[in-house]
Amino acid sequence: MTEQGVRPTAEQVLALAPDVASRTAGAGLGGAGPWSQTGDSASGLVWGVCKGSGSTPYRTVVDLTGPAYKCSCPSRKFPCKHALGLLLLRAAEGFEGGGEAPDWAAGWQAGRAAQAGRTAAAENGPVDAEAARRRAERRAARISAGVTGLEQRLEDVLRAGLAGQQQAGYAPWEETAARMVDAQAPGLAARVRELGTIPSCGPGWPARMLEEGALLHLLNRGWLGLAGLPEPLAATVRSRVGLPGSGAEGEAVRDRWLVLSQYDSVSPDGRLTTRRTWLHGLESGRPALVLDFGPPGRPPSLALPVGLVLEAEARFRPGTAGLRADLGERSAPAAPDGRVPAGVSTGAALEAYGAALREDPWLDSWPVVLGPVIPIPGELGWQLADAEGTSALPVALAGGGSRSGLWQLAALSGGGPVTVFGECGHRGFTPLTAWQPGCPEPVALG
Repeated sequence: MTEQGVRPTAEQVLALAPDVASRTAGAGLGGAGPWSQTGDSASGLVWGVCKGSGSTPYRTVVDLTGPAYKCSCPSRKFPCKHALGLLLLRAAEGFEGGGEAPDWAAGWQAGRAAQAGRTAAAENGPVDAEAARRRAERRAARISAGVTGLEQRLEDVLRAGLAGQQQAGYAPWEETAARMVDAQAPGLAARVRELGTIPSCGPGWPARMLEEGALLHLLNRGWLGLAGLPEPLAATVRSRVGLPGSGAEGEAVRDRWLVLSQYDSVSPDGRLTTRRTWLHGLESGRPALVLDFGPPGRPPSLALPVGLVLEAEARFRPGTAGLRADLGERSAPAAPDGRVPAGVSTGAALEAYGAALREDPWLDSWPVVLGPVIPIPGELGWQLADAEGTSALPVALAGGGSRSGLWQLAALSGGGPVTVFGECGHRGFTPLTAWQPGCPEPVALG
């Protein structure tokens, strides 16, 4: 049997499942009964053959360095139940013999490596600088025209009064967002769509709409006055409008990255699923946000269970508050580490968020590990209080979600201190992951 460091636990494997049905079906295939020809390799490849209801068994292979999955079954889910079952079997029992990968598994891995090489060659190939400059100028002109129209739309709304927005409905905002898409400003389009949903978000919506509209106006003015801004702020404006710098332009940091959190959100129109993965550099101490996207009907492909550590290069994109990063080549498969990140006080968390806002006024939140803190329920809302009782942060629910994660956090705490990772923003702190004292196993909240 080949050991890949420490095997992921069954809970970490099941966290990869794209939905509840896949999790349940995968758990049913986690025993040795239907499996044969199983093995794993030092390169992070795991394979096996699973007997199904048909005459031909399914060939399943997983590349842990992705992770990436391939199965001959007809499922369009990634990972499918067979891939989950294979990883559960490996987590529980390991494989007798391991050995050399069969041709069908090795060939798939080689094809992935070849495709990665072709992609890298294309990205690093020769560029027609003059043609690129002309394209950039044309796009900038389209964005400027779109921004001018958006400013007129915001002015019309203010003149008519915010009270009429509930009767106007969402359609005019969707039309405005479509114009931003035509102007090749996807960042503005996303903000316009979010603005259009505010009148239906419950009590206090006029104040929130005024706040978000002011931030959108500030971004518009930043774009129209881009030439007069210092370069770091100009890069932030370009990124927020929808012109993120190339990953090749950013700082590259090689580190061992601890996965702090991973969760999905769906765009207001339901067309796009965004997976946010928060990482913490164990050597650099630097936070990193990796985004992955999935079209309708398919989840994002990047699946990294909380608590795993991966050794890789992260290249940070300019103009993203030093957070947004793209993961490069990984040196080894991800594996548990058993390390709990050091926490800071609630006051230090607010200071960190304030400092980040000076660099990026449109920043919604900042990643923070709090600890030790105690969750405190209350009629007016939950709080996370420093263990010394000197200060506290109000708790904000992600996307207005349920309180199940908060009660889960309270159960973990039992009235005592815990370490909590989450996002600190202007509406409070959103808890995402927690650690009990003396227990290195993280618990994803929600």
